[in-house]
Amino acid sequence: MSTHITRRSLLRGITAVTAVATLATGLAACGGDSDAATTTDAAASGGVTVGRVSNGAAKETTLKVSEVKSISALLPEAVRKSGRLVIGSGTLPSGSAPLGYIGGDQKTLTGSEPDLARLVAAVLGLKPEIKQFTWENLFVGLDSGKVDVALSNVTVTEERKRKYEFASYRKDDLALEAPKSSTWTFDGDYEVLAGKTLSVGAGTNQERILLTWKKKLESEGKKLTVKYFQDNNSTYLALNSGKIDAYFGPSPSMSYHSAQTAGTPNPTRIAGQFSGAGESLQGLIAATAKKDSGLAEPLAAALNHLIDNGQYAKWLAAWNLSNEAVAKSEVNPPGLPLTDS
Repeated sequence: MSTHITRRSLLRGITAVTAVATLATGLAACGGDSDAATTTDAAASGGVTVGRVSNGAAKETTLKVSEVKSISALLPEAVRKSGRLVIGSGTLPSGSAPLGYIGGDQKTLTGSEPDLARLVAAVLGLKPEIKQFTWENLFVGLDSGKVDVALSNVTVTEERKRKYEFASYRKDDLALEAPKSSTWTFDGDYEVLAGKTLSVGAGTNQERILLTWKKKLESEGKKLTVKYFQDNNSTYLALNSGKIDAYFGPSPSMSYHSAQTAGTPNPTRIAGQFSGAGESLQGLIAATAKKDSGLAEPLAAALNHLIDNGQYAKWLAAWNLSNEAVAKSEVNPPGLPLTDS
């Protein structure tokens, strides 16, 4: 995998499916147990079914995977003895397809990230226990020890390395989703955002990038307005009504939603993309654990086992995310620089 990129090309969208995923609303804003994706002890059964109750967002696929003793032996003793891997998912209140959301049965947490969590747990010989949080509380869960690892589209950044350790598993590309009727495009040059109003998720890596651009524009006497909404439904209502010009978020979610709006009264498009690690470095998404927890190495080993044995590629293909693939999982790879340069 190449680690350096030029200005992000436009419309490198993912292959999206055509059915609309049902997102749950009205969920609590604090951490809670998932009803979902934890009911099958994959380590014991020898198989993990990905794409369950995805409401058309994925192709349901059963992957054969079981414990690898040489890898589970790398786990910290306390985790190994507990027999479970407690996984944090920042999917409250409504989640975002195809990464993590409530499935078609209106109760099961599904998505590419929960599915990967179950695959990793199987390799480690542990029972997966997924707990849902708001994005901000996901890191509180890590800090407090309520969860062992977050598998929830977390970008590797140099700032986060001060508190956490990482095992990468997917490319991190961001996208700007705008109304199809708009004509502006974004090629990585923040100057084009002058005068625009954008929405972004609070506490996210993309927020940090966007606020850096806002600061640069302000130093030039130009304005970029940033607005926040509680959930995706509210954000898209604002986009459809013209209250914002674009939504800045993970490329898989943006591309997926844009594909779903084709043929509706409010179609959208991808106005541009950008690496989650800045202009000159390919961003990476990683399993995230508390620094010095001793989990990054066994997590990376489990991920590399899945890569080497083909389950990783099948997992990505099931969720139409094959273009997000990495060649290997790395422990604490380079992330978004502290300077955002």
